[in-house]
Amino acid sequence: MPIADAAPLRGWRFLLLNIVLGLGNVVVLSNVPGYAVVVPSAAGDLQGVTPSFGVWAATDHMMGLALGFALARWLAARFGDYRVLTAAYVFYAAISFACGGSETIPSFVASRILLGLAGGVILPVGQSVLLGEYPESLRTFGVGLWGVLNAMPFMAGIYISGWYTEFLGWRDLLYLNIPVALLISGVVGSLLYGRGWRRRFPRADLVGFLLLAAILYGLQTIFNMGNDFDWFHSPILVVALIIALVALPCFIIWELGERHPVIDMRLFGQRNYAIATICSMAGFFVIMGSLAVFASQLQLILGYSPSLAGGVYLSLLLLSMPSAAIVHELCKRVDIRLICCLNFLGFAVTLTWLGLFDKTASFDQLAWPMTFFGFSFAMFFAPLANLAMHGLQGARLMRAAEEFALLRIVAGGFGIALQGVVLFRRTPYHALDLSDAFGGRRFAELDLMKQLTDKLEPLGFTPAMATSQVGRFLQQEAGLLSLNDVFLLGGVIFVGLSGVVWLARATHPPRLTAAQELKQLTAQELMEQI
Repeated sequence: MPIADAAPLRGWRFLLLNIVLGLGNVVVLSNVPGYAVVVPSAAGDLQGVTPSFGVWAATDHMMGLALGFALARWLAARFGDYRVLTAAYVFYAAISFACGGSETIPSFVASRILLGLAGGVILPVGQSVLLGEYPESLRTFGVGLWGVLNAMPFMAGIYISGWYTEFLGWRDLLYLNIPVALLISGVVGSLLYGRGWRRRFPRADLVGFLLLAAILYGLQTIFNMGNDFDWFHSPILVVALIIALVALPCFIIWELGERHPVIDMRLFGQRNYAIATICSMAGFFVIMGSLAVFASQLQLILGYSPSLAGGVYLSLLLLSMPSAAIVHELCKRVDIRLICCLNFLGFAVTLTWLGLFDKTASFDQLAWPMTFFGFSFAMFFAPLANLAMHGLQGARLMRAAEEFALLRIVAGGFGIALQGVVLFRRTPYHALDLSDAFGGRRFAELDLMKQLTDKLEPLGFTPAMATSQVGRFLQQEAGLLSLNDVFLLGGVIFVGLSGVVWLARATHPPRLTAAQELKQLTAQELMEQI
């Protein structure tokens, strides 16, 4: 039985491992938010489907990530962490090739699911491999470095994806994953070759995993396809609903009786963990939904290029990096419930700010609220992770960390789809409302449509052209107002969460040994993945 007795890496080998695993972490995470800005281009190239079809590849990818998290611990224990990691990167490269070569939306979505599955294994196993090489005196620094790498793709990754899509093509963005993933696999395999490990044979909860997959993809299929297939008038969605409704109670009953469950339901008996998980899921639902919808609508409504739309997200970096550096220390000195409450209110204010634009805004006007959004975004993860960990120790702590990250990823995927539903449903409402207002149907004596067309006709527009131009303007305005509704709904949810978080028990910094503190930091960074 192989035993992990090799000396940890030091010197240039240790530095090289940090570089390649950090790069790998950024690449995998960039495929989550970065795809949001690619949706219009990818949808048009995949047989000209609508952007709502292109969103399937983002949401189903996140479900794959969640399922990958569920598999990672078992695979690492069974086959060895660095072996699983090198194999996962090779698989990631192969599936990236399949993604880039896809010509239809079904094949592209299937490839994105497998890409997410590989990414879900890479993220926690990569963290475990890297932190295992750090000396005791530097592991706190290693955990902090990993946290910074987790945050970067949400800011810079979106811009890089937009720039690459505009100037080189969205397929080349996926093909770029291939040499990077193979390089990382080769370097990690070479540096850790011959490294032993303690092989364990943990029980695999295959039934729980399959039931969880059925629930997630059943619900996600309904959320993805509802608008385009008329919800439950579609036989496909009826079948998906039946699968989810049957699988859900079976899953709960099975997991409560399983010794090594995929999702440990008993953790929700801890009040702070339950409240933190609810807040994390609801908050990430809003965050991912808002970011994804905004990235695509900047291009579809305001006419931004992919790189310019991605550039709006660069402003997130201005306040997020400083706040990320202090939030961990702040959690040790202040009641975490207060930090969460104030941060949720900050999100609400920023989303309301974004939701009050009633005309097309310039780049700098949008950059200001996004800057403050970046501050709240950086303050979102660590306080909730600390709140969830409060009162948990030992093996339950790491299991709680895995489940916490998994459930937040699921909520993010649901958020992208359902915030798109809000946008889709509200656009016709605003279009009809504007038509009534401008066409004189609301107030017969106020026919603004006639005034507008009369001003356009002296400029060379025929009556038909003038009417068509005004119609396009009203449609753009309706899209803008429905986007505002997405942000305002998010603001309302965050106001509600600012009250929910006070249902948790007060937190007091526990007295921990150095080993316990390190384990808690490691669990916290695992909770902050994605």
